[in-house]
Amino acid sequence: MRLFTAVIERCPETGLYVGYVPGFPGAHSQGSTLDELHENLHEVITMLMEDGEPAMESQFVGTQTLQVT
Repeated sequence: MRLFTAVIERCPETGLYVGYVPGFPGAHSQGSTLDELHENLHEVITMLMEDGEPAMESQFVGTQTLQVT
């Protein structure tokens, strides 16, 4: 079992949740609910891993809050 960190945003134009795994080419999807997005990302990652372990292009580090005045 592998754990992946997904970044999730909500598109203001469509209202859809959009998610991707940083550094994992092709590991992105969308859904109308967070549950649907989770299922879709799981399916995409499972399919991508059928080709073997992914060559991660980067590693998720975290988020940062910036105050701009």
